[in-house]
Amino acid sequence: MPSIARADRSARISAARVAGPRRSGRRKAAPAQSRNALLADFLAVCELDPAVELVRPAAGPVIFPVGDEEIEHLPDFELVRDGEAFLVDVVADADLIHHPLGPALIGGAVALDGRALHVETGSSLAAEPRRTTVRLVAACRHVTVSAGDRVRILHHLDECGVAPLVEVAGAAHNALDGVAAVLALAVEGLVSLDIDRPIVPETPVRRRKSPPAVS
Repeated sequence: MPSIARADRSARISAARVAGPRRSGRRKAAPAQSRNALLADFLAVCELDPAVELVRPAAGPVIFPVGDEEIEHLPDFELVRDGEAFLVDVVADADLIHHPLGPALIGGAVALDGRALHVETGSSLAAEPRRTTVRLVAACRHVTVSAGDRVRILHHLDECGVAPLVEVAGAAHNALDGVAAVLALAVEGLVSLDIDRPIVPETPVRRRKSPPAVS
């Protein structure tokens, strides 16, 4: 009997080694992004959003009416989108509760000059499918597009106005990856696609008028 007990104990030890250490059922929360990372994510979205015409650091503090008082606040950015001017703050989720304008953000804070304040948080910047789409496009930043492929892609869009991604990619004759070539031109600001939708064969691609002005 002792030999059987020792064998059983050895078997349990061997099984434990194969299975590895036990893990808690709780998953560790993802570490919060740094402010610099959030700012970089926001600017990446602006770079690829065809509706954004201008983005720049706010020139100075702005006055916001909050209840019976007026609060002076320096936003992070001034933004022009589809011809409309906005102010933007980029805030970590944990810091939102400490925002200077506080409860005024719930109903939408509007400065005395009429510009609305839009707040981007870590959660909003991580929203899918936009986050994945932006990262997939940005990953093609260093893809080299030959002069021939560049001309053929842009000419095709000039001719048809809008075309599915898989069709536009077919105009890239020299590239090993036609899709990557098209996305590289999106990074350059020469073509545009809807970053709020996933990258699929049917993704509409258009010729972009001009990239956003960043100062």
